[in-house]
Amino acid sequence: MYDVLRADRCISVNSLEARVPFGDLAFVDYVMHLDPSLKMNTRGIGKYLLRQAFRADALIPDSILMREKAAFSDAVGHSMRDDLIEYAEKCYTDEEFEQKRRFYHRAQPFTKESLLYREIFEKYYPGQSQMVSGFWMPNKNWEGCDVSDPSARVLSNYGASGM
Repeated sequence: MYDVLRADRCISVNSLEARVPFGDLAFVDYVMHLDPSLKMNTRGIGKYLLRQAFRADALIPDSILMREKAAFSDAVGHSMRDDLIEYAEKCYTDEEFEQKRRFYHRAQPFTKESLLYREIFEKYYPGQSQMVSGFWMPNKNWEGCDVSDPSARVLSNYGASGM
């Protein structure tokens, strides 16, 4: 239901296979044996240790290495998601949105953006809504994740790039 599974399904449906960065078992074992306190985001920037590891050799320009992370949920970054929201707002009047969203009894769209995605889904998979058990949302059971927007930008622990 969440990001990794969604990515796997989106990639697999197109007959592709993803290669996960840093998926090497020896690397994972090394990281898992680091003191957990070193892995906590206490500096206000995510992936601090990883960024510092690449900073030493100056192989990646600082402007790229230290830029704000875009949430996986926003796919290609903030501007694309913002553009999609703006586009969806133009696609439906408030009245059209209310009328069209009520048509769906399963996984009912709750924003114009979600209605846009649902209509695209129905175009390619008509009558197959049972394939989706719900919206891809942050797990509400996790601390700071009880939100109504699928973007990680709204999470309390996301950081400055959520603003």
